[in-house]
Amino acid sequence: MNDLGLPLREGHEGSAIRDLHRRLAAAGFLAGGDAEQFDQETVKAVRSFQASRRIVEDGSVGRHTWNALIEAANRLGDRMLYLRSPMTRGDDVTDLQQRLGSLGFDAGYVDGIFGPETERAVRNFQANQGVTPDGVTGPDTVAALARLSGRRSGEKTIAEVKEAEMLRHDGTSVGGRRIVVGEPGGLPTLVDALARRLRLDGAEVLTLHHPDLSKQALTANKWDGAVYVGLTLADADCSIAFYETEGFVSAGGRGLATHTSRRIEEVLDGDHPSIGMRLPILRETRMPAVWCRVGRPAAVVEQGPSLAAALHEALVAWCGEPVDPVT
Repeated sequence: MNDLGLPLREGHEGSAIRDLHRRLAAAGFLAGGDAEQFDQETVKAVRSFQASRRIVEDGSVGRHTWNALIEAANRLGDRMLYLRSPMTRGDDVTDLQQRLGSLGFDAGYVDGIFGPETERAVRNFQANQGVTPDGVTGPDTVAALARLSGRRSGEKTIAEVKEAEMLRHDGTSVGGRRIVVGEPGGLPTLVDALARRLRLDGAEVLTLHHPDLSKQALTANKWDGAVYVGLTLADADCSIAFYETEGFVSAGGRGLATHTSRRIEEVLDGDHPSIGMRLPILRETRMPAVWCRVGRPAAVVEQGPSLAAALHEALVAWCGEPVDPVT
């Protein structure tokens, strides 16, 4: 538990639950019943909110769900948006990035984080529209975006197009790639075994063993990795997740997830479907990334060498066909 009393879950009561209900209602997920009781109606509302944000649907409110609720509070135009430290996050930033990207201004990943790429896109848009190019999204910039709300440069944002084109021209070999492989605890042997195989192919590999996935993302970004593969054990809901949000999908992440899902299912019992999610590790890495929830734990340990080989094969296949692999 922390200062906010997180995680909040069924059976909890009090002022924190009243605040939770208020935030859920503001986001469009009204929970009936007692305002100060975390009951079944609250669980349903939380699950629905989590599904809308493509985060883990467990019906409880941990740090990631709470942060998502806070970010849902702002609409574009409610506040001034500009580059600051720590970087501003929110649904209004997501909306801004989607609008800029659809108009042909490269704001980077639609991740809801106002970073340098978003500021640069705002400045370019402002200059194009005759607005003072100060990088601050204020009333004049919002009004200019609203005037162009019906126009699009294409079906995808410029960031999606650029990622796909870059991957198609990166070559087909693993050799020379900067690959990051990480785990939060429990799978160091598997990660190191995969890294050894990749290094034999000539890849540069950074292995990360840290429970804080935001720190993993920061390290991967500073190292300028070309792709991130994250691994964790799971007793249930096994999956291979890639980054996807409303109006944006990482083509490289989706391609790697498809290759990885297919090869893991050849080794481990049970489905490991490829799914688009907005998990923090996928959102914060500035490269194609997958987050692999693999199970059952006993089978993962037993099949460790085969699983490392399968993951290696998936990365090799992805390098040859990084976008829209044939299923």
